[in-house]
Amino acid sequence: MIADRFPWLTAIVLLPLIASLLIPVLPDKDGKRVRWYALGVGIADFALMCYAFWKHYDVNSASFQLVENYAWMPQLGLNWAVSVDGLSVPLVLLAGFVTTLSIFSAWQVDHRPRLFYFLMLVLYSAQVGVFVAKDLLLFFIMWEVELIPVYLLVCIWGGQKRRYAATKFLLYTAAASIFILVAALAMALYGGGNMTFDITALGMKEYPLGLQLLLYAGLLIAFGVKLAVFPMHTWLPDAHGEASSPVSMILAGVLLKMGGYGLIRLNLEMLPDAHIYFAPVLAILGVVNIIYGALNSFAQTNMKRRLAYSSISHMGFVLLGIASFTDLGINGAMLQMISHGLIASVLFFLAGVTYDRTHTMLMKDMGGIGQAMPKVFALFTIGAMASLALPGMSGFVGELSVFLGVTTSDVYSSTFCTVTVFLAAVGVILTPIYLLSMLRQVFYGKGAALVCDINNASLENQEDEGTVCFGTDCLLPTESAYRDASPREVFIAACFLVLIIGIGFYPKVAMQMYDVKTVAVNAQVRQSYSIISQSNPHIYAKGLFVPTVAKSEVAPVLGVVK
Repeated sequence: MIADRFPWLTAIVLLPLIASLLIPVLPDKDGKRVRWYALGVGIADFALMCYAFWKHYDVNSASFQLVENYAWMPQLGLNWAVSVDGLSVPLVLLAGFVTTLSIFSAWQVDHRPRLFYFLMLVLYSAQVGVFVAKDLLLFFIMWEVELIPVYLLVCIWGGQKRRYAATKFLLYTAAASIFILVAALAMALYGGGNMTFDITALGMKEYPLGLQLLLYAGLLIAFGVKLAVFPMHTWLPDAHGEASSPVSMILAGVLLKMGGYGLIRLNLEMLPDAHIYFAPVLAILGVVNIIYGALNSFAQTNMKRRLAYSSISHMGFVLLGIASFTDLGINGAMLQMISHGLIASVLFFLAGVTYDRTHTMLMKDMGGIGQAMPKVFALFTIGAMASLALPGMSGFVGELSVFLGVTTSDVYSSTFCTVTVFLAAVGVILTPIYLLSMLRQVFYGKGAALVCDINNASLENQEDEGTVCFGTDCLLPTESAYRDASPREVFIAACFLVLIIGIGFYPKVAMQMYDVKTVAVNAQVRQSYSIISQSNPHIYAKGLFVPTVAKSEVAPVLGVVK
């Protein structure tokens, strides 16, 4: 059938890119036609991926599906090779969903609208390309292409310190991504023969442990920067603090997840022997992220910076799940990425809605606006409850899965598991403190008067002319009453919240897409652990790391873990 031979993934990746090339010639004067065009492209691409995965993706298979492989630059061994499996399908859908709604949330941009929507569609294409790339060099190219639109979106449509934040983001992520290229070349060249960057072929090679450890360390730096792992996280609060609300939605909802995806796809799946040695390090970094992010979040007076540090804290649970050596833990890491992508996106969107009315991100200058904007208050409260892992919402299921995965791990000593879970629980206790405190400061108490007071003197403090906001009142007369959420804004927030609550009550909706794949990945890691522990039974003997290998798991080198 034609449908079976149709290049679904290529179409999904290239549709936004090709459509963006038409924006410069699209007849439009005030930006209204361009925004409808960009939104239509986003919806069409998201609908296309939903149809392709519904009809042609088998959730019961752990192998790559919808495989497409076309020779691109055969002299370099570079192919246009794309495919999906349980690791990539949910994140592709997340990217399409978040990016489409972020385009809709930028409905009122009036500063260079053609360039803005052009960059949003290019970013849409690049981030989907990262998740479907089956060629490691193609993966690196998509990873780099994604940096350019984000840099320009922050640098042109950001706040007062937008150039500093955009440059810092670019330097951190571009410098770290060099390790991806080095790792790709090292794996492709190792062993001689025909050079290939195909992930399946590279995963079948037998790399010496020393090389695996070096590759793992380099990739951990590359993906750790994107995941905002301490101490490589400092770009994130600055980027969120200066980026416009739609860009913050993509930063938190999609780009952070690229780091977690890379860790599971390359570090865990392709370098399982090295993961045995690095797993305790990931667990410790996860705990540090959780507590450090929570404490710093509580100390912030800027709403978006508080949410940014909250994202750093929540990404710690992803590291813990990846390091757990359990099916439930890795499942929890995937669910935490999906859940946080939805929750963080709606919170940053609502922060932007609040900014549109108050024209400040300082929580001390707000206060008392809950009575004037009850819809915004209600939506913000639901999003905050989801972020603090209230039962019945997706955040609770993700964090609980990680906790149970670490607690039931038979690789670490009981002391290590107890200390790790206890410290992570401290972060969980801190989360409602800083989130409820934020709600209190913004929506209760006494703060700014219930009028929007924007004058020319305040605009003079901007770095240069042309600074814009995404609200309707930014450059209008000096007094205008606070408005509650519009139907468009309620719709955008509701789209996120329906999924958050739906996954919270029925997590199988998300888990069934990746469960078979994560179990297969963990089985491979467990087999490597069983083999290594036979020759080195005291691999974690120092300090709290004392292994306890179940007898049923001990298998010969060429055996299969049962």
